[in-house]
Amino acid sequence: MLSGTDKNNGQNIEMIQRHSFPPSCSKMVTAKAWALKKHFDGLPKASDLELITTELPNLKDGQLLLESVFLSVDPYMRPYSQRDMKEGDIMVGTQVARIVESKNPAFTAGTFVVARGGWRTHFISDGKDLLLLPSGWPESLPKSVALGTVGMPGLTAYFGLLEICKIKPGETVLVNAAAGAVGSVVGQIAKIGGCKVVGSTGSDDKVAYLKSIGFDEAFNYKTVASLDEALRKASPDGYDCFFDNVGGEFSSVAIHQMKMFGRIVVCGAVSQYNNTVPQKGTFVQFPIVFKQLRMEGFIVTNWYNRQEEALKALLKWVVEGKLKFHEHITEGFENMPMAFIGLFKGENLGKAIVKV
Repeated sequence: MLSGTDKNNGQNIEMIQRHSFPPSCSKMVTAKAWALKKHFDGLPKASDLELITTELPNLKDGQLLLESVFLSVDPYMRPYSQRDMKEGDIMVGTQVARIVESKNPAFTAGTFVVARGGWRTHFISDGKDLLLLPSGWPESLPKSVALGTVGMPGLTAYFGLLEICKIKPGETVLVNAAAGAVGSVVGQIAKIGGCKVVGSTGSDDKVAYLKSIGFDEAFNYKTVASLDEALRKASPDGYDCFFDNVGGEFSSVAIHQMKMFGRIVVCGAVSQYNNTVPQKGTFVQFPIVFKQLRMEGFIVTNWYNRQEEALKALLKWVVEGKLKFHEHITEGFENMPMAFIGLFKGENLGKAIVKV
């Protein structure tokens, strides 16, 4: 397995000290959280977010006190904040958390879970939305992987590729943002499924990484003379499946290189998340009609009724060494805005994680 820790351009970042409380604790806990101070306008800025503190009440029967250990930052948080959040709301997000205190018989103090508690150091839950790590989780495997390859990004790749794209052995799969948390898993699952895989990414180092994890072809879209030519060179016969994380110009070019009856999974549009003025794209009807393509939008939460099945498969592939991962780790809860903004500057390789 590949794993890594990036220290963010050599900056010295102090790690926030975590405080543990015994199961019988009744002491008031101070929780830190990042709130959306101002809706993002263009590229997110640190000043758009505000660090706040709150005192958590004592637990009631059925409740749990949780302490975040690893937190996820993901591109989806940018459009979701615009659509679903009000200024002053705690930023949406997922973490691996440790149960500090439990008054819920279904959960034991000391257990690690995946939670959707937002950007918080501590929070209280009734346990309904908590997910235990898959059974058989090896001690040698970092628990942070439950936020990446064996977590939401892995589930996104798994269901988008196998259920919507429905890949078959011998087909050619194209994925953009290929060195990211989702794209890198898409490519590897496609290889497990017997496909040829072409990946597009934004640096030569990321191209080398994609080659190291089994991509057949990879290119740096920022340095090619022509995106159209780069796509044709990588697969002269075209593409059966296109897993689109980027949208915009890339999608407008790639759709013309799909094979007859090709399938396009529209997972994201990161190239457009920070636009202040809507982009105007090419018309897609001609290639869709003449090549009889199927293009489908995809949100992974619609498949969470099958997440146990998928997480089991993803963990098995990781343990067997068929599915490799890389983590870009930022240390310190106070650095969550920096880690989040870095996503849109292409600073992360693999899954971006904040370690508290």
